[in-house]
Amino acid sequence: KKKKKKKKKKKKMSTTNRLNVVPTVTVLAVVKNRLIGAQRGYKLLKKKADALSLRYRQILKKIVRAKLSMGENMKSASFAWTEAKYVAGEGIKHTVLDSVEGKAEVRVKAYADNVAGVKIPKFNACGSGGSGGDGGTSTESKSELTGLGRGGKQVQKCKKAYKEALQTLVELASLQTAFLTLDQAIKTTNRRVNALENVVTPRLENTVSYIKGELDELEREEFFRLKKVQAKKKKDAKERDEQEDLAREGVVRGEGGSGAGEIGNLIDFANEKDEDLLF
Repeated sequence: KKKKKKKKKKKKMSTTNRLNVVPTVTVLAVVKNRLIGAQRGYKLLKKKADALSLRYRQILKKIVRAKLSMGENMKSASFAWTEAKYVAGEGIKHTVLDSVEGKAEVRVKAYADNVAGVKIPKFNACGSGGSGGDGGTSTESKSELTGLGRGGKQVQKCKKAYKEALQTLVELASLQTAFLTLDQAIKTTNRRVNALENVVTPRLENTVSYIKGELDELEREEFFRLKKVQAKKKKDAKERDEQEDLAREGVVRGEGGSGAGEIGNLIDFANEKDEDLLF
């Protein structure tokens, strides 16, 4: 009983989960084309989701490595800054601030990378020392002369450590942004794949089967109607032939009976005596 109930429920779901269309041949062709398009779209989106997932895992590994290197770089940069302050004294920070001009030595350029139709933003840190002409060379010379009295080597070492940390920070920012963008794109693609697989395709398949069933039923009804019409025509023709045969037999019998009757009447008329006749 439970199995029968489940089967009935499945049948009801299959009949209700379809498009509300008129079962005609034209509509069947349109729904079939839509079904083919949905299946192709499902395959393409599945490949896109696989490609995005592969790139997603690669970026995740890079993020782990970048975070580990980021910790090491920041630790070494902080230690180098402590060394510079120890050697040059607390007043070294004012000397460093005086040697800094308004132009940045490191700039970040942004561009987009295309992965399976998804644009992923990327950042790249590049120096701008030589782009400013004389200003760039003067900035470099000032930074090199910083801490000339004492602690210059530690200041340059601290500067290099922080530049490496900045490079790693920019790389990590690029990876994190790509990671979030890919995560959102994968979620959207998976939702579309699931919708096509579990909603659109079954609905179109149920619609196609419904239209085919209705067209087959109409064809059977038409065939049955034609058989009935042919049987009725045959029956009418047979009855017509029987009536014609009966009519012919009746005509033949009527002709024979009427001739004998006339002869008998003449004989009887000859035997009768008519008193009114005078000869």
